[in-house]
Formats: sequence, structure tokens, C-alpha cells
Amino acid sequence: MIPVLILAAGASSRMRGADKLAQTVNGQPLLRHVAQQAIAVGDTFVALHHRAAERLALLDGLRLTPLLVPEAAEGQSSTLRGAVAQLPPCEAFMMVLADLPEITTANMRAVLAARTAHPDALIWRGATSDGKPGHPVLFDARLRPEFATLAGDGGGAALVKPLRDKTILVPFADDRALLDLDTPEDWTAYRDRTN
Repeated sequence: MIPVLILAAGASSRMRGADKLAQTVNGQPLLRHVAQQAIAVGDTFVALHHRAAERLALLDGLRLTPLLVPEAAEGQSSTLRGAVAQLPPCEAFMMVLADLPEITTANMRAVLAARTAHPDALIWRGATSDGKPGHPVLFDARLRPEFATLAGDGGGAALVKPLRDKTILVPFADDRALLDLDTPEDWTAYRDRTN
């Protein structure tokens, strides 16, 4: 079993009071949309802290496991540290950011397939069409102890960068692997483009 971990514990601070994960994509809140894509792939876990009750309500009725991560107040590295520690035993685990509106079930499955095709790697991850590393990211369970030492707000970069030669990139047809929507302006531009 390869669990999917959705990171949804951030403060959405650049949205000037609104919650980006409650913004509508395909007729539903972004967080719910991302969760539905993940659930079709495997057992899904959602890391929560800021706005936890509101975000949990967005997920009502979905078959997933919420993970409350108090460490998230310290930054993204701490979110990773606290959430990965709560995952069940597994051979590998996939990480998906909750604010990437165009990542699909098919994209997640393509990254999982890369693990089968390249079993000697330690990290498999989505990438843009021109090869920029992005999401989702699949980690071999052998890296799990490394998450226990993460600190600061650099996320998993300190862990991932030294392992470039053990990383397989899975290019998608566009920039969806890096297309996050952090500000009201990002959302306006996205809606103008997709409507």
C-alpha cells in the first residue's frame, strides 16, 4: 500500500483573508477536488493545522484520514516532519500539495508507474514539460527517517537536492507540476484562462 499525503496545513497567508483551498475548481472547493484525485489512487491522508475545522468540513464524506499536525505552525518542514511520522508503515509514500489545481489521478498514477519502471531510484516526481521538478513526489520509505530531522521553512528541499542522481522525473504535458495558486491575482488569472 502506497499512501498519498496531501499537504493542507498552511495558513493561506497571501490570500488576504480568504482560504485558497476553499476556492472553486471544477465546481467544488480546491481541497476537495485534490482529495478526490488522490483517493482514486490509494489510501489518502490530509495534513491539517491552520483552518483545520473549515478544511475538514470541505472534505466531508470523503474516504480519507485527517492528520492534525500542530508542528505546522513552525513552517512547511515541520508540517512534513509531523505528517510523515503519522503515516502507516509502507514501501513508499506520495506527497501532493493541496494548492495544485491541475494535478490529476492520471498524473499521480504516472509517477507511481515510474517507481515500477525505475526501482533503483529513491524519489520519483512530476515535472513540467521542459523538465522542471515539481509535484506530486513519491518517496521511497528508506527516506522516511530523514523527514524526522527537517526544520525551517524549506520544505523537503534539503532532503531532495542531494538525491538528484536518485530522482526520476515524470514530465507532464504542461506546467501543472508547478502551477500553484497562492494569491487572489493568481486565482483571477487562472479563472480567466480556464473559463
